[in-house]
Amino acid sequence: MATQQPGFFYGGGFSILFFLIWLVCAGLGIYAFVLLVKLARRGIVALDLYNYAKNLEIRERYESANQKADL
Repeated sequence: MATQQPGFFYGGGFSILFFLIWLVCAGLGIYAFVLLVKLARRGIVALDLYNYAKNLEIRERYESANQKADL
């Protein structure tokens, strides 16, 4: 005669508490991933602005040097 388990969550080694902890950890993991993606996108925009400013500065410096040499 085989013993029957009363249910999947009760007494079967997989408790409701474990499931809730797993659910909270999964939610926090998804939230952390979203924050990481937002941070990466903001960092890319900041790097683009920095590169644009540096290129503009370099371009102005060398173009002004060429204009002085033409005089």
